[in-house]
Amino acid sequence: MSNNNQVQLYVRNEGVQKRISELLDKRAPQFTTSLVTAVNENAKLAECEPQSVLNAALTAASMDLPINQNLGFAYLIPYNTKSGNVCQFQMGYKGFIQLAQRSGYYKTINVTDIRKGEIKSRDRIKGTIEFDFIEDDKKRDKEPIVGYVAYFELLNGFEKMLYMSAEQIEQHAKRFSKSYKYGGGLWKDDFDSMASKTVLKQLISKFGPLNTQLQEAVIKDQTVDGEYVDNPAYSEPVVVENAEMGSSEESFTDTNIIEAEESA
Repeated sequence: MSNNNQVQLYVRNEGVQKRISELLDKRAPQFTTSLVTAVNENAKLAECEPQSVLNAALTAASMDLPINQNLGFAYLIPYNTKSGNVCQFQMGYKGFIQLAQRSGYYKTINVTDIRKGEIKSRDRIKGTIEFDFIEDDKKRDKEPIVGYVAYFELLNGFEKMLYMSAEQIEQHAKRFSKSYKYGGGLWKDDFDSMASKTVLKQLISKFGPLNTQLQEAVIKDQTVDGEYVDNPAYSEPVVVENAEMGSSEESFTDTNIIEAEESA
């Protein structure tokens, strides 16, 4: 029996289907079809431990995010460990934007790359940067990317931006991502999207109001069965802002992490 069939048989098992139905109700059939399709399209994903694949997909489903890899909302990532292959859940930057829009807190939210020469001035006290964007897209595309900036404005008028240079993003990736270290995964296949996600996630988690789904997205991003596996030495801080009171408290993702290496 192929690994592909093992995952499919596990997902279609009567007990597993009952669990899926209890969790997702009418969405269960569509979820099962999407999951089986994802496994069929990724040979390495088909080699993963079946329960970890299901759990990663259910994490996306709990936030009502599609697992179609081409859409970029959420990803199921094959991940190699000493005890076997497992599936890692990863958020896409589009997923963070989608959840922010649904929360009802955000009036505007966006992320973009910054090209050489576009930074005009900085106010380090206010935490703002003035940009002089190149209007001609063809001319702009020829300039190297020097960083990424994320921005949001809340319905109550509060606004915040966060800029990370290309060097800062690279250092962040080295610290928190095994796939970047080994030159594989989404960092290799779609660096722009991963860089955009990094700066947007940092902005939202540190300065934005987080409802339950956004908290779950920040905490469960890059986890396997709820455990942060990309770097056993670190866990990313999650600052949860109270939308009404403006208070915040800092918590950390689980540091009880298995030693792992993400597949290329």
